[in-house]
Amino acid sequence: MSDTNLVVGYSDGDIETNPSAGPSLHDLVERRYSRRQALRNGASTAAVAVFGGSLLAACDDKGDGIDNIPPVVGGSSSGATSGGRVVTLTGIVTDDNAIVAQAFTQVSGPTVALANANTGTATFIAPAVAATTNLVFRYSATDVKGAASTTDITVAVSPATLGFAAVGKSLADALVVPDGYDATVLYRLGDPLNAATAAYANNGTDTGFSARAGDHHDGMSYFGLAASGTAQDATSSTRGVLVMNHENISEQYLHPNGVTLTNGVRPTAEVVKEMECHGVSVVEVTRASTGGWSYVQGSALNRRITPYTPTSFSGPVRGSALLYTAYSTDGTAGRGTINNCANGHMPWETYMTCEENWAGYFRRDAGDNARRTAVLGARAVQAFTRYGLNTGSGDALRAGNYGWTTAAEQVAGQTLIRKFNATLDVSQPTNGTGDFRNEPNQYGWCVEIDPYDPAATPRKRTALGRMNHEGVWPGRVFAGVRPAFYMGDDAQNEYIYKFVSATPWAAADAAATSRLATGDKYLDTGTLYVAKFNADGSGEWIALVFGQNGLNASNPLYAFADQADVLTHCRLAGDAVGATRMDRPEWTAVNPATGEMYCTLTNNSSRAPGQVDAANPRSYIDPRTNGTRSTGNANGHIVRLRERGDTTEATAFTWDVYAFGAGADLDPTNINLSSLDATNDFSSPDGLWFGRASNASGQVTPVLWIQTDDGAYTDVTNCMMLAAMPGSVGDGGTRTITNTGVSATSTATTRVGKAPGTTLRRFLVGPVGCEITGVDSTPDGRSLFVNIQHPGENGDLSRSTSIWPATTAGSRPRSATVVITKKDGGVVAL
Repeated sequence: MSDTNLVVGYSDGDIETNPSAGPSLHDLVERRYSRRQALRNGASTAAVAVFGGSLLAACDDKGDGIDNIPPVVGGSSSGATSGGRVVTLTGIVTDDNAIVAQAFTQVSGPTVALANANTGTATFIAPAVAATTNLVFRYSATDVKGAASTTDITVAVSPATLGFAAVGKSLADALVVPDGYDATVLYRLGDPLNAATAAYANNGTDTGFSARAGDHHDGMSYFGLAASGTAQDATSSTRGVLVMNHENISEQYLHPNGVTLTNGVRPTAEVVKEMECHGVSVVEVTRASTGGWSYVQGSALNRRITPYTPTSFSGPVRGSALLYTAYSTDGTAGRGTINNCANGHMPWETYMTCEENWAGYFRRDAGDNARRTAVLGARAVQAFTRYGLNTGSGDALRAGNYGWTTAAEQVAGQTLIRKFNATLDVSQPTNGTGDFRNEPNQYGWCVEIDPYDPAATPRKRTALGRMNHEGVWPGRVFAGVRPAFYMGDDAQNEYIYKFVSATPWAAADAAATSRLATGDKYLDTGTLYVAKFNADGSGEWIALVFGQNGLNASNPLYAFADQADVLTHCRLAGDAVGATRMDRPEWTAVNPATGEMYCTLTNNSSRAPGQVDAANPRSYIDPRTNGTRSTGNANGHIVRLRERGDTTEATAFTWDVYAFGAGADLDPTNINLSSLDATNDFSSPDGLWFGRASNASGQVTPVLWIQTDDGAYTDVTNCMMLAAMPGSVGDGGTRTITNTGVSATSTATTRVGKAPGTTLRRFLVGPVGCEITGVDSTPDGRSLFVNIQHPGENGDLSRSTSIWPATTAGSRPRSATVVITKKDGGVVAL
């Protein structure tokens, strides 16, 4: 029967049947949450507190009977920044287990190199960018039980700017650099290059300069060296080879009691010392782990190249009768290089040194013009005269610099001193193989040196022409395009040149091991051009090729015999084709971002108001604080050009003037055309170099370094180095100015670049009497090498004007290389 009173229901059964003493949910929540509450502020529920480890890290490790909780991480950076500056990333991690791994990795943005990436603090150098760009980095931490957590850090990077406060003008006998920078002396006159050479006494008794640093440090390049110490590594910023020029001497400090002259004769020992102080140094340098630099005294790569060192000739003039001497009767070999001023760093990792004021070293006896005319014809005297090799007034004796040729040879029968006497000996063969009448033709060339091979003979590259070579800088190289090399002839009213190789660039040659052979490939065949600047801002490159543009035997100015004649006398060729006479063209530099070429026009005292033109528009009176004055273009300017089509093969260009040198107090309408002020006014620009394309100082908006060699402004300040971030050709406009000379006036219309303003700042001021010249950096841009030439130049042993780089009173001054670094390790200048 049915029970109609049955109640239908539901039961869970026994709801508590576990008699163990294990922790309850409440206990777990309390235990975990109270322990990590301060570390996991976002874990506000019991589920996250208890199960967070398994849910977030999928970790099966157990601790206290529960899943392992991943580390709690956070991260920060030193903040928004700009290209070239140091950025610090800091990771924060907390965990109740030991942390066994931390790491930073880059998630997005331009790739950078992270230092100490596997620690809790990493750094990197902010990259160059064209607009503000975010870089994202991921910080991760892993504990001993394998649980890991990550967090992302975003760093905003803006375009690079100059990152230092301008230094003031200075007349102190000291090297002045901005706050936040260190400058240390690296390599000084007389420093020994091998273990067998004694330390420099600096009292005039030192000898053996073929194994010591020479004098008057000038143009310079750094070449990266592999850890092995023998092979090239163009990327190395900690070990390398410095190659630098030693242009001239401060002879008053080289001998115990100054220069000796007895009855018109110089002592041989003094002459040998002075000659060996000229030339080039090749010296290994290295950076310690603490950041300091030193040169390696016993390096197998160390060597000196002096006026005695054997050289060879290559290119179209090799073997020409113009090079015949008693030493090289076939015109293929030479001895030495001299008055080496600026330089070039070739794309295949060789060094080019350039012979500048070489003509002054040569002697010519009285009556030599008459003898030369009788034997060789008037044309030979014309050529010598155009190159500053004329005899004295009335065909009188031309003694030559320092009276070297009055000294006897160090070894009887040698001609190492005699070679500087270019007097024609009528008793010797007409072709010059019995004397040194043609020795001057062996100088005035660009000389290529392999910094990695001490046994390699330097090669004089004749296709690049003969002149007062200041320097030679390559344009940008692109595969399949013929490269160009830009040069200035450093004398008043001389020309700007470029050489375009006949061989298109092959990218593999950047790492060639047969480096001088690669130089043969690109530098021995091609076309030498000279520049003509037009008033409308256009310009043209005129080919200096025998048989073209009137360069032949019928030329009314000078009868050219062949291409060797054209190249040996390219000044005369420039005259013949109507090139533009410039205000002392010196260093050239190429913007690695745009390819635009800049050239310093140091000054020109002979530029009269009636001789100005669009590219050399100023002639004025510049008063000095001592009551004297300078005239002509006393302060110089920097011209720049852009090749048509942005190709090195172009034969046309546009131009303007990047900046006019001037004191800030000079007439802004007619003289201080670039509106310079107390932070950036300068005079007589000379050295010029752009930051390397391998770091932020040479990318997007590269840094241009400007060095001065001044006589017009040294009553106000010692010579200086400035840093700039220039715009581009055409960013300014035209200006018409009035020139007021001593007895004449004129007007000129020129093309002036945008006023530099704060993008041009004084970075360094040197000691008394010096010139700032020669500059390069490591590939990372964090170490900058600068040469300080001839401090105390205008003093002597009885009237010292400088003791730099020493600090002890009475010390003789010494030319030296310094290395400049930023205290925080960033890219110099940014």
